[in-house]
Amino acid sequence: MIRVGVVGLGVISRFYLDAIEHSREFELAAVCDRYPTSLTGVAAPGYRDHRAMLAAGGLDAVIVTTPNDINSRVSKDVLDAGLPVCVEKPLAAKLVDGEELADLAATRDVALFTAFHRRYNRNVRALHDKLVDAAPITSMTVRYWEEIEEQAGADVWYLDAASCGGGCVADNGANALDLVHLFLGPVALRDVRITRDEYDVDRRATLELDRATVDLDWSFPGEVKEIEVRLADGTLLHADMLAGYPKYKESLWHEYAELLRDFARAVHQGGSWRDTGLTTLALVDECYRRER
Repeated sequence: MIRVGVVGLGVISRFYLDAIEHSREFELAAVCDRYPTSLTGVAAPGYRDHRAMLAAGGLDAVIVTTPNDINSRVSKDVLDAGLPVCVEKPLAAKLVDGEELADLAATRDVALFTAFHRRYNRNVRALHDKLVDAAPITSMTVRYWEEIEEQAGADVWYLDAASCGGGCVADNGANALDLVHLFLGPVALRDVRITRDEYDVDRRATLELDRATVDLDWSFPGEVKEIEVRLADGTLLHADMLAGYPKYKESLWHEYAELLRDFARAVHQGGSWRDTGLTTLALVDECYRRER
């Protein structure tokens, strides 16, 4: 069994904790959060400082689910301790920090795993499987629309541009760009349009890439998470990530269970593990540089 610690017990942590509880590969060995009330009721030793958790030992891997601007700081300490790390997307709030993590993981020969949970969605995988022997993809659209105040819950850092890394491009954009990579492979950014609110948080954005469009909205009254793919023979295919999961965030339970299985493979693979964490972070960075 892989003894895992979880740093950050906010909105997303419950999906990790449930996946760990039902996993045959992981056991929960420690948790960490700066708020004492968050540690209550968790059946594992609790810490308020991740460095104290690491110093206590007894861990084989760590999951980091902290605010976007803290991800890289905690992950660096985990990698310095010689442990593989699963980082909730985005990998870091700044590209330079993500590059530092990648270099450190290679030096320590441990996995740096980015948690892109939407690639494990069953409807996304079903669409991906349909394309194995299909005509080539000529265009693709990923729509990621939601009301961020509803989705964030108590994690108000989403609404702070510095903590979030910008807004919808830095956060949801990372998941959407990973899906583009899953279906099309590496792509280049062609154009970007971003709309910000009075607090400098990007609430709407359209990213134009090679054969792909990513449409993001943090002010949508409801929730839409979908992919449309047009093939060279004219066929139009669709994946609704929420179809079959009518309850709030219901699809995330199975997505994080599958994600955790992939993280187990990354742990065993070590420093040779590669995902799109740094690639998507570079695209996000380019979006903001072009927009500015």
